[in-house]
Amino acid sequence: MTEQDAKSRIDTLRSELHRHNHNYYVLNAPEISDRDFDFMLKELEALEKEWPQFADPDSPTQRVGSDLTKEFGHVVHERPMLSLSNCYSVEEVDEWFDRVRKALGGESFNVVGELKFDGTSIAITYRHGRLVRAVTRGDGTRGDDVTANVRTIRSIPLVLQPGDWPEEFEIRGEILMPWEVFEKLNAERAYNEEPLFANPRNAASGTLKMQDPRIVASRHLDARFYYLLSDDLPADNHYDCMEKARTWGFKVSKNMALLSSPEQVNDFVGYWDENRKKLPVATDGLVFKVNSLRQQLNLGFTAKSPRWAISFKFNPERACTPLRFVSFETGRMGIVTPVANLEPVLLSGTIVKRASLHNEDIMRELDIHTDDWLYVEKGGEIIPKITGVDKEQRNPESTPVRFVATCPECGTPLVRIEGEAAWRCPNTYGCRPQITGKIEHFCARRMMDIDGIGEETAELLYAAGLVRRIGDLYRLTASRLEKLEKIGEKTAARIIAGIEESKNVPFERVVYALSIPNVGETTAKRVALAVKSMDALLAMNVDMLKAIPDVGSTIAQGIYDYLRDPVSISNIADLRAAGVQMQLSEEKMQPAGTALEGKSIVISGTFAYHSRDEYKELIEREGGKNVGSISKKTSFVLTGENMGPSKREKCEKLGIPMVPEEEFLKMIGEK
Repeated sequence: MTEQDAKSRIDTLRSELHRHNHNYYVLNAPEISDRDFDFMLKELEALEKEWPQFADPDSPTQRVGSDLTKEFGHVVHERPMLSLSNCYSVEEVDEWFDRVRKALGGESFNVVGELKFDGTSIAITYRHGRLVRAVTRGDGTRGDDVTANVRTIRSIPLVLQPGDWPEEFEIRGEILMPWEVFEKLNAERAYNEEPLFANPRNAASGTLKMQDPRIVASRHLDARFYYLLSDDLPADNHYDCMEKARTWGFKVSKNMALLSSPEQVNDFVGYWDENRKKLPVATDGLVFKVNSLRQQLNLGFTAKSPRWAISFKFNPERACTPLRFVSFETGRMGIVTPVANLEPVLLSGTIVKRASLHNEDIMRELDIHTDDWLYVEKGGEIIPKITGVDKEQRNPESTPVRFVATCPECGTPLVRIEGEAAWRCPNTYGCRPQITGKIEHFCARRMMDIDGIGEETAELLYAAGLVRRIGDLYRLTASRLEKLEKIGEKTAARIIAGIEESKNVPFERVVYALSIPNVGETTAKRVALAVKSMDALLAMNVDMLKAIPDVGSTIAQGIYDYLRDPVSISNIADLRAAGVQMQLSEEKMQPAGTALEGKSIVISGTFAYHSRDEYKELIEREGGKNVGSISKKTSFVLTGENMGPSKREKCEKLGIPMVPEEEFLKMIGEK
């Protein structure tokens, strides 16, 4: 293949893949199979590798993103992203409609009704038909540059479809996480005992701010666009501008409607108050905009919002349903949680049967009685919440629900530590859900990553008497597992292989897997890096533990007590005998250098030789301290490409040195 042939084929493949991507993610009308798409993509990847002179950052092969971490720079919006005035009733919408009519002197006007998507706002700039920058709303005046992450979202075009688009324009919209993706993400987080996202908006916002674009790509974010800005717009009204943007490749809601009277506006509200529950993405209201751009200009703005638009917020979905009973459930760390078990009720498209009451204080505040009717809400929240009691329906003979005094699982009297809201079961190693919870936690992906052992299998192993504490896992055999119900030959082999592979898991993850009270992933890593080995950790007293950065009195005491419990001692002995890592790797055990001793260092930008996390480790290895913000105490800033302008400005103002990557590597003696 000649160079010209390669260039021609690369251009053809890129054009076709952009078109098929638009058909699939925006139009939902694929013309080819996923298999054929993948074959085309692989062919393009191979050609781009063979002919690197034809590299293009807007190529479909670049959707996944780099694994380099980056600092989000701040960008000032050319046109401020103002918030909209909110209203909560149809009457308020009618009043706004009447104010617009009066302000326009009785001139006729249309209103565009739109869904208010519940995501994170974004402003994307295109030049010459290509995506050049994506900025979050921020404070409305300036936002974060999240271009690298936005480029991974497949429903957002990198290159526009052929059309009469302006040479430069900005389009605004919402980055969304579809319900289906959100539920899968929360299920995974629940499995790993990570905090759940309360709603898709929080999940989308958190994902968009992640430092690794590859993870952003894996979360399958989506987008909807709702406003076009340019000095050269294709039409003199909002509705036609958005319809034109649709033809350029943007995902514009098909549910926009032109409305000409308050009656039509009210009908639009009534329709979507019910039908929004069927949508694949979250909404929290409607937006009404005067259609004519000339009339928008005449109506103008207040200090905070445009007069030509208003946001109507739906009331949170709420239902009143009978309480069947309150159950009390013991978790991995012994915390007993009251749970309201309800007559099933439909909310936000899902059946709600249970809702946590969190702790005794909240249960008392709600004043829940037996056989009460409870108000349960979801609104934008995916997690059901009990918000009150319908006392008019209360049976006069009903009695208050009392918090249990003993563990519902093992009968041990509960204890409540002063200053805490939770009641705990102190029978740590004799209470079934605490034991099975610790087994499941130990085997989870971010801990020892033993494939095949989740909640159900942990319960099965406990019930069969095969695993009563985590050390027992390393005595399992395939033949013993195969005798259990629901575990076949392949599953047994997978579990045994996972147990064997877990012996190579780094020491810092082993510390996290142990379920030491109040020791999460970050604290476990700090402790492991500070002590370097299990033997050193076992030899430490409380004061020595408190000397570890970010380890306070409560955590230190918890670690000390845990390591002196007979069961913990046996578990650690079993893990050691099995060959589980009991110290840091040789690389991490290397004596710390002194090149950066006493220096406080800020990292900013993207780098060529190491990731951001690797540079943090290098700084700590050489005696330096990582700090997150620039101050007079900052020794210097390690700078890569795309350093945030605000940080650069602050360095110049305070006279803080900015050290480029290669110079920094010379400082620590790395070639």
